[in-house]
Amino acid sequence: MTPSRGDAGQAFPIYITVVAGLLFLALAYLAVGQAAANRNGAQTAADAAALAAAQDTRDQLAGRWADVVRDPAKWRDILNGIAAGLAPSCPRASDLAAQNDASVLSCHEDGLDFRVEVKNGKSVGDSIIPGTESVHSTAEALAVIDPLCTFPPGADAADDVLPELTCKDNRKWTPVPDDPTSLPEPQDLFRVHLAD
Repeated sequence: MTPSRGDAGQAFPIYITVVAGLLFLALAYLAVGQAAANRNGAQTAADAAALAAAQDTRDQLAGRWADVVRDPAKWRDILNGIAAGLAPSCPRASDLAAQNDASVLSCHEDGLDFRVEVKNGKSVGDSIIPGTESVHSTAEALAVIDPLCTFPPGADAADDVLPELTCKDNRKWTPVPDDPTSLPEPQDLFRVHLAD
């Protein structure tokens, strides 16, 4: 039995409703995707900013260590991240955030820990969800400096021979102050990484 023309006409509005619903769902998923991409951009900027601040302090500590390399009595504090008069490293975090189209909302240095919160410079953008055009994602990251080297307790410079540093992977360094190539690089003295 063939359906009447009236029955076929009744299916068309249902078809239109289903297509409109699917289109709405597709646009909603697109909005969610835009928000996720914006959030990922903010997290990338926060990670880079926190790492930049930590690396700046690491480099300063390594420079301080090289300055006092002839005086092993001062090594322990510096190798543990204790050095007076270091320049603040948060401006470096701001530089890296700006390179990732973000701005630093807060930056806290706590010893060898650097916590940075950033806001993405790009908004989530126009979507079917009202108000998203002015929403900016924020993210936070924590970077940590870990000292990698030790040396014998009570060591001093005897007969102009400095104590041996034992660093990561049991690598040994016997610094010769007049030979800069004998000195470890900042990444040999300290490890910088993101923490959860």
